[in-house]
Amino acid sequence: MIKVENLDYTYADNTKPTLHAINFKVNRGEIVGFLGPSGAGKSTTQKILIRLLQHYKGSVKLWDQEVKTLDRKAAARIGVAFEVPRFYVKLTARENLAFFGGLYPGPLEDANMLMDAVGLADDLDTRVASFSKGMRMRLNYCRAVQHNPELLFLDEPTAGLDPVHARRIETLISQRRDRGATVFLTTHNMHVAQNLCDRVAFIVDGRLKLIDTPRNLNLAHGRRRLKVEHRRDDQCVVDEFNLDTLSDNGDFQAILKAGQIETLHTQEATLEQVFHRVTGSRLA
Repeated sequence: MIKVENLDYTYADNTKPTLHAINFKVNRGEIVGFLGPSGAGKSTTQKILIRLLQHYKGSVKLWDQEVKTLDRKAAARIGVAFEVPRFYVKLTARENLAFFGGLYPGPLEDANMLMDAVGLADDLDTRVASFSKGMRMRLNYCRAVQHNPELLFLDEPTAGLDPVHARRIETLISQRRDRGATVFLTTHNMHVAQNLCDRVAFIVDGRLKLIDTPRNLNLAHGRRRLKVEHRRDDQCVVDEFNLDTLSDNGDFQAILKAGQIETLHTQEATLEQVFHRVTGSRLA
């Protein structure tokens, strides 16, 4: 779906390149997340992919077609939700969806069903001026997917949402993927990346440092240790054991037999820890 080779980009008012020799592919039916701190090049990459920035070097293709030559028919297969949503605030949510939906040639999904899915069913005929940031973010998602795009670009899709609604949006994105859509998202939220993405890419200072599945990264950069919290003499005790020798470890077997275990935790690395180890940078 997406193939990027040797991508370089420098903004007109800068002498220092923003992107340096970026290479990656995104397969059909995959959710890929670009992770990095503010200013790393995430949004610039996405803007190039959706043709907002065109004076790049290298090759950027969607459906084996260079982005610079995409026509309206191809653009209609794409959905985009920016981090800062823009709407006509004097219009209702329904009127906004109808207006933006009119830009696409094909049929639209039912507005009532879309709004109900994001928890806004009662606000469909409310003017957007009265919407909170979180409500606008959820409406932003509806606007991006209402024409059932094959390729979906999302910039910080859960920004400003409480945990309940963030999880709802994550579930809806996963369902889109399960129905065949391809999703490219940018985020610095490790929770979103861990739960949602099939693969994640680390980008820092305009350079792509690594791309792999969250599971592979967690395991490769973690420790093969098991942390056990258990009761001993009415006190909480913490012991660690090598995962590879658990079956032969007498101390671990004794803890199991005592039946005083409170928690068990393997010591795989979090994505944020992996990011720091690989890039030397913090997500902020």
